[in-house]
Formats: sequence, structure tokens, C-alpha cells
Amino acid sequence: MPLTADEDIAGLLRGARTIAMVGASDRPERPSNRVMKFLQDQSYRVIPVNPQITGEHVHGEYVWRELAQIGEPIDIVDIFRRSEFAGEAVDQAITVGAKAVWMQLGVIDEAATQRAEAAGLKVVMDRCPAIEIPRLGIAPLNPVA
Repeated sequence: MPLTADEDIAGLLRGARTIAMVGASDRPERPSNRVMKFLQDQSYRVIPVNPQITGEHVHGEYVWRELAQIGEPIDIVDIFRRSEFAGEAVDQAITVGAKAVWMQLGVIDEAATQRAEAAGLKVVMDRCPAIEIPRLGIAPLNPVA
């Protein structure tokens, strides 16, 4: 069952430091680009993942082709892909040992949610952290030294 209680979502966001964003875009008009910048402004480290722009930089971060290339712990995998492609990102998140997957507004995949939860990951579905953070009153994180 995806997290729905405010305190559970707030706890996930407060405990996270590194977010990998699958489907990050280098185009400023795209929601993923704006959400990435918002999360960085909240002191999260956001690592963009997008095979179409691998090797480029978005908001100062190198863009990776896939989660397995990142090579460091990931707290949340934020999925900006259509629902039919979300399962692949969830499976990668499981493989790399992420702690949670977050499917953006309109991204719903019940089967992928079940796989993630069976592997011990927390799941948030059909929500946006750029909406949830201000709604829940979460202050910017203390930057990691």
C-alpha cells in the first residue's frame, strides 16, 4: 500500500538527502526541470537520469543513463515517466537498493508498487514532492557537510 498518511510522507521527505530523478529534463518548461530545481533549493541532492541526454548537465548535476550507473546510495527515486514506463524505473530502484520510489502526479502502477513494497521499498504514488513539501510545512534540509 503506497504511503498516503501525511506523517509517513513527511517522514520519508525529512529522512531523504539524495533523490535520483528518472525522466529529468534539461528543458526549463518541463515539470521535471522545475521540480528538480525546487528540490535542490530545499537542499536535496538531485541526480538526473535520462538516457536521451546522458552526459549533459541539468542544474549543475551530471545526467546518468540509468540508476545503476550512479554508484552511490539513493534515498528516493522520483519517477517522471508515463505510467506504462514506471515499472522499469521501479525495478531499477529495487536493483540499486533505493529506499523509496516516488511516482509523480498521474503516474500509477499498482504492479510496480507491489514489487517495490515486496522488496522493502516505501512507495508514494500520484503525488509531487514540490507540492507535498510546502503543504506539509517541511523546512529546507540542513545541507549535508
